[in-house]
Amino acid sequence: MNVHPVIRREYSIDMVPTREILGVDVAPLSTPMACAELEARIDQKRFTRIAFLNAHVSNLAAMKPAFRETLRDFMVFADGVGVDIASRMLHGETFPDNLNGTDFVPSLLAFLKRPVKVALLGSRRESVEGAAERFAEIAPFHRYIVVSDGYFDAAKEQAILETLEAERPDILLIAMGVPKQEEWIARNLSGRHCTLAFGVGALFDLTTGVIPRAPLWVRRARSEWVWRLMREPRRLFRRYVIGNPMFLARLGVALLFGARSKRVSAGA
Repeated sequence: MNVHPVIRREYSIDMVPTREILGVDVAPLSTPMACAELEARIDQKRFTRIAFLNAHVSNLAAMKPAFRETLRDFMVFADGVGVDIASRMLHGETFPDNLNGTDFVPSLLAFLKRPVKVALLGSRRESVEGAAERFAEIAPFHRYIVVSDGYFDAAKEQAILETLEAERPDILLIAMGVPKQEEWIARNLSGRHCTLAFGVGALFDLTTGVIPRAPLWVRRARSEWVWRLMREPRRLFRRYVIGNPMFLARLGVALLFGARSKRVSAGA
């Protein structure tokens, strides 16, 4: 992946723009801009927490104020058609790219110009190990470390943190599900442990095919959530069939009160 030098010059590591989506600040970046920003942070050893906001995560943030506060310490990327709809309705334009973790993380690994150390933590043993092998095929010049699966107790957690301090990976991918992974990152990690800490959800399962991805044409139509619902209706019914209308209802309320506030301001 090639990036025009102008992107690197005009995008400052110290001034990441954000766009508020229902209480969560999201960075409105294209894939090349996000990759360039994170590459710069790796080069400067600047500790950064990264999360992805979709309709489901937005609903969790609304229901759990503590989780919403946790996300304030993360660089948040836009994931999915729901947040694009919200951005257009609230700010007049969609996000430059759909930065879902399943596509963005491999793109970042391929983008980076120098070899880095990538650690994987979470999910099931076969998934985390398989994901490391798959990433090594995509970007073989990096070093990949499987730290642990996601099933560990307090004693093992301490050993994991000690391993991370010893290795201090440039990129740490953590697959524990939302909001557990973000809360774990916020509670346990600092610059002593890694440079970039990503909460990646089902990335390892999707990368290895444990959870099959939708065909490319479905993804291009921004309908992968429909594909996943059809394959796992019982598990994902609440997330999509109930959650998506809930997200749109919250968006409607925000638009209504925003319009009302403007009318009151104009009247004043």
